[in-house]
Amino acid sequence: MYRIIISRIAEKQLENLPKQIANAITNKIDLLSANPRPDGCKKLQGKDNAYRIRSSDYRIVYRIEDNKLIVEVIRIGHRSDVYKKR
Repeated sequence: MYRIIISRIAEKQLENLPKQIANAITNKIDLLSANPRPDGCKKLQGKDNAYRIRSSDYRIVYRIEDNKLIVEVIRIGHRSDVYKKR
């Protein structure tokens, strides 16, 4: 089992979402502890160990540290702007 860590930025992004969408995303994040590379996940180019999964029109971007059994959720957002630099 992998340990889930949610970054402060991702936590705030999750809090700002409608409750129903936030619950669906939270469920997806919880499933990552058992399988950090589920069907449909994609590795992000140009980032070390960074992946994304879909939840409706939203994306969950996370990093996997296999040697420490950690999944760190980096960012959560709508597909139209989750990848934009800030």
